[in-house]
Amino acid sequence: MTANPRATRLPPFDAVLCDLDGVIRFYDTSEVTRLERAAGLPEGTTASVGYAPENDLPLLLGRITREQWADSIVQGLLPRVSPYEAEALALAFTTADFRADEAVVGLLRRVRDHCPLVLVTNATRWLDEDLRRLGLTGLAHSVVNSSHVGVAKPDPRIYEIAVRRAGVPPDRCLFVDDRQENVDAAVALGMTGVLHRDAAGLGAALAAALGHWAG
Repeated sequence: MTANPRATRLPPFDAVLCDLDGVIRFYDTSEVTRLERAAGLPEGTTASVGYAPENDLPLLLGRITREQWADSIVQGLLPRVSPYEAEALALAFTTADFRADEAVVGLLRRVRDHCPLVLVTNATRWLDEDLRRLGLTGLAHSVVNSSHVGVAKPDPRIYEIAVRRAGVPPDRCLFVDDRQENVDAAVALGMTGVLHRDAAGLGAALAAALGHWAG
């Protein structure tokens, strides 16, 4: 009897490790932009302050609260704007609404049916609440949140935690992220890396595995 080659062929990976922000979740910063224009600031100024490592990293490592993060943004915006404007910008930025890319979510739900799916995210202490708001509490088998584990991408230790959660070797993991330095760190550990741009590109990266499982 001749063996069916399709039946013995392995899928290209056995687990997917996926970023959250910039892949699944996207923020609405239109109010921040409006306030920046009204204050005479270049668009993106507030984000550059809020995501500066000295302000952002303590938040993502779980060392400060949302209120402390907002205060650091206020201090970073002064004296370019008035205290009132700085406080309004910080509040709008730190409480901005968000949405999920439903096309990406749909792809990941298909993946989850066949292999471990682990979210690997530089995120805040209130991530669980955010996932509930998005209706994504059960999307992944596990969530590796930097503010809970105390280490953030691209530090190799957060990838090692995620690989253990997935339960497969690094070279059988597909890692998806929208930042090149995070993808490079995963590749250095032996994973296959995908730099995310849109759902179509992610679908192409997942196509071989999805086709294998469908067949």
